[in-house]
Amino acid sequence: MRVALDAMGGDRAPQVTVRGALLAAREGVEVVLVGDEEVLRAELRRLGGSLPLVHAPDAIRMEDQATQVRKRPQSSIAVAMDLLRRGEVAAVVSMGHTGATLAAALFALGRVRGVERPALLVEFPSQKGRTFLLDGGANADCRPGFLVQFAAMGLAYAEASGVLAPKVGLLSIGEEEGKGNALVLEAYPLLREALGERFYGNVEGRDILLGTVEVVVTDGFTGNVVLKLAEGEAKVLLAWIKEALTSSPMARLGGLLARGALRRVKDRVDPARYGAMPLLGVEGPVFVGHGSADELAVKNALLRARALVRAGLMDRVRQRLAALHV
Repeated sequence: MRVALDAMGGDRAPQVTVRGALLAAREGVEVVLVGDEEVLRAELRRLGGSLPLVHAPDAIRMEDQATQVRKRPQSSIAVAMDLLRRGEVAAVVSMGHTGATLAAALFALGRVRGVERPALLVEFPSQKGRTFLLDGGANADCRPGFLVQFAAMGLAYAEASGVLAPKVGLLSIGEEEGKGNALVLEAYPLLREALGERFYGNVEGRDILLGTVEVVVTDGFTGNVVLKLAEGEAKVLLAWIKEALTSSPMARLGGLLARGALRRVKDRVDPARYGAMPLLGVEGPVFVGHGSADELAVKNALLRARALVRAGLMDRVRQRLAALHV
């Protein structure tokens, strides 16, 4: 069960990607590095490690257009997707250009039957465990039917992650059925009909962190705003806590006593803990991480990819889509 890593993807590739791959390999993940062979061999020598390589002389940079993937078949992300298409690897992980990863996946793998638009799933920590939100930014504009498909894929992912009987909430500005914009008002009856008892109803922004439901669906524009707000708020709150705990000698003493507990809080909100977001709806397990990811995020993304392949993620997605009551 090999996992292909786009080793040239990300702001700090290949240094961070190779280090993260070596960390994952030490935990038993069979990682295949995809990228410029000469560059990757030099980095492996520097770190004193060894991993299988697949040569890809080109790379899509963060400033490039996603549509360039079609014209650059030797780019690392395109070569990685081709490995997945041919069945030579079980999943692909990239910390590179999100749009290019989506384009490469669609071009090489195609969509799962019943999916009009793939979606990015974002994982949030909550008071009750975890909340999964779709779409995290793949589709800025959505039709009501897309949200039904997102819900089915979100349920499949939650179940593959070990959640029992997950519920789906529709993100809105109020809990009542009649509240929301045109998209929400049209999607509500479709979700109720398609999901039956698995549909909770409307949820508000606060419910994501409260853990009111396990899966939240929304359009990609709103979902990406929620994601960036949550990431920014976590950074600011941690900075305020650090500032408060260094504001006086007594505060510093209290900070030392609470250091272990505060570290656990930081770990819960650290994006590196989640590694990468799955791109659901394409015909193969594909995971996309932050361009600024560190080696811990790369390692966790590879571990998560392996775990979800083992849990039968793709079969669960297909079954959930086929079972929609629409």
